[in-house]
Amino acid sequence: MDNAKKRIGDLSVNVVSSDKKVISSDDEEMDMRVTAAVKAAIKKAKVCNKPIARYDQRKKKAYLLQSNGEKKYVS
Repeated sequence: MDNAKKRIGDLSVNVVSSDKKVISSDDEEMDMRVTAAVKAAIKKAKVCNKPIARYDQRKKKAYLLQSNGEKKYVS
């Protein structure tokens, strides 16, 4: 397990990284359930022709993906 201290202005944060999983089996199960629920909600929105909120990593902006494939960026 690696520990590092990162400073941002006057604040400091301890960053802990590890190759091992640090969440419990209960948390892992909850994570899988939440992921499945989100996938189901996105699939339902596509079937119902509703816009889906997404985030563009490159432009650092949120947008709505319309059912016809059009992207509408949120200001």
